[in-house]
Amino acid sequence: MQSLLKERKYPFIFLLFVLLIVAALFLISNSQSPIYITSGDLTPTQTASLPKSLPSKDAAAPPIDSSIVIISTAPPSQNQEDFVNSSSSTPSGEYEFKWKLCQGSGADYIPCLDNWKAIKALPSRRHMEHRERHCPNPNPTCLVPLPKGYKIPVPWPKSRDMIWYSNVPQPKLVEYKKDQRWVVKSDDYFVFPGGGTQFKDGVGRYIDSIKKILPTIEWGKHTRVVLDVGCGVASFGGYLLEKDVITMSFAPKDEHEAQIQFALERGIPATLSVIGTQRLTFPDNAYDVIHCARCRVHWDANGGKPLMELNRILRPGGYFIWSATPVYRKEERDQNVWKAMVALTEAICWTTVKKTFFDSSGVGLVIYQKPVSSSCYVNRKENNPPLCDQNNRPNSSWYVHLDGCLQSLPITGTGDNYNWPAPWPERLNSKPASLSSEPDAEEIFNEDTKHWSALVSDVYIGGLSINWSRVRNVMDMNAGYGGFAAALIDLPLWVINVVPINAPDTLPIIFDRGLIGLYHDWCESLSTYPRAYDLLHSSFLFRNLTQRCGIVDVVVEVDRVLRPGGIFLVQDSTEMITKVGSILQSLHWSITVHQEQFLVGRKGFWRPDEKSRI
Repeated sequence: MQSLLKERKYPFIFLLFVLLIVAALFLISNSQSPIYITSGDLTPTQTASLPKSLPSKDAAAPPIDSSIVIISTAPPSQNQEDFVNSSSSTPSGEYEFKWKLCQGSGADYIPCLDNWKAIKALPSRRHMEHRERHCPNPNPTCLVPLPKGYKIPVPWPKSRDMIWYSNVPQPKLVEYKKDQRWVVKSDDYFVFPGGGTQFKDGVGRYIDSIKKILPTIEWGKHTRVVLDVGCGVASFGGYLLEKDVITMSFAPKDEHEAQIQFALERGIPATLSVIGTQRLTFPDNAYDVIHCARCRVHWDANGGKPLMELNRILRPGGYFIWSATPVYRKEERDQNVWKAMVALTEAICWTTVKKTFFDSSGVGLVIYQKPVSSSCYVNRKENNPPLCDQNNRPNSSWYVHLDGCLQSLPITGTGDNYNWPAPWPERLNSKPASLSSEPDAEEIFNEDTKHWSALVSDVYIGGLSINWSRVRNVMDMNAGYGGFAAALIDLPLWVINVVPINAPDTLPIIFDRGLIGLYHDWCESLSTYPRAYDLLHSSFLFRNLTQRCGIVDVVVEVDRVLRPGGIFLVQDSTEMITKVGSILQSLHWSITVHQEQFLVGRKGFWRPDEKSRI
């Protein structure tokens, strides 16, 4: 160095100095970067702190300690490009991936509803077949791009009334419904004034008016679980939340562009669906109340099957609230619809509880009630629609055609009557009427409730460093009895409980508890928009899927459905945690694994280059 100074080789000295600084920074960054650790890489002390075996789903929650296994959040190596190349593993047990963006799909791609090739090939669209699910085969393994300027969503409760325009840049509905004030564009936001086609005085006053004309509805006590058909932007369900009522809002993906996407961005439960040729993905006798405000469903079409589908999923003794022009207008077309509705409701033994007209708003509604026993069905003058043959009637509602018959009602009370569930919130932990009659069924149900209460409080909330105050939209991908959702009931969030079609059918129990959910096959894409959820929860889901589809298929769907900044919370075997973690790592997610059985994956904003599309 002294000779270099004497010879005045200053440029060389400067270059050497810069190289030394770069090398030092490189060593520091490497020392701070998380690395992938397997159990074989842990010290004996660390290994001893991990559980010797995984508990079953029904076991008590294990204590959490301070040892955290971290899977690398560093970008994949240079030879890993941006598209799924294969699901084969490397000698180290990790997967290699190449990801690309979906070709020509845009930021709102829904694989099973945007399969235009299958839709164009349909022989008929008479019964809304083109709005039903038509899933591509094989499943797409591409990534959906983000909308330009996408931001972390406005938090609840502010989001009920305003969301970022850039997150759902769909102004069509603003123009289409400008006189009804569903949604209004205001600077960088969409604002939701609480209006609607039938809510001329605002949805809040509309809800209060229903209670005035029907006090027995008892929002949030007698009535807990509601279905809103053709929900628009879901303001009806959004305002019921403050009354302790949980509403599943649904509508098809149609010319009212992005209405369900608006609902989910607002933080209101919603799903894409249509009453077409197939059953809705809900169990029999599920909802306390079903509501339709100008939902544009022809209830008497196809032999009355659409209304009989509502009858199938409406709880005995439950109400159907129909607010539509045939109720109060005198035009010939409206009156013909009304006469058809009168005949159909009488045929299925619904009682007209109230028919009224609101002078202030110029609209009206009718409230029907479903019977609590099957005796009316037997005593009808005509057996039309006929009673179902219970031996030949499918129990499933996954890709099953609509019923053209009436199923017998369940008996839970004295005589042949059905007893309503306990008032909310007692019904959450009361014995569900649909619980199996097996001797140990109630004990198993109670133990499951205790298990999830302990696991959520001790581990999920107390030990996984999840900021639950930022979590609003939640989906439990393998819900069981709904214990996870029940354990979170005091937090300001909602949970859609998914019962996989290859799992035991516990969805009736979930609805009996006053929670909401649906059936789904996780080997297919979900009927929802991208970026719909803040947190997805998976408890031992993957082990029952790998015989029918790949892990990659499920993780790609998780990436599509989860919002940037959202969390994928997985409880599973060590082997499955490693495989899922490897895939998430390739997506540039940050990942932590606790006790080798709880994975917390945090989705970032990374997307492949726009030039990389398939």
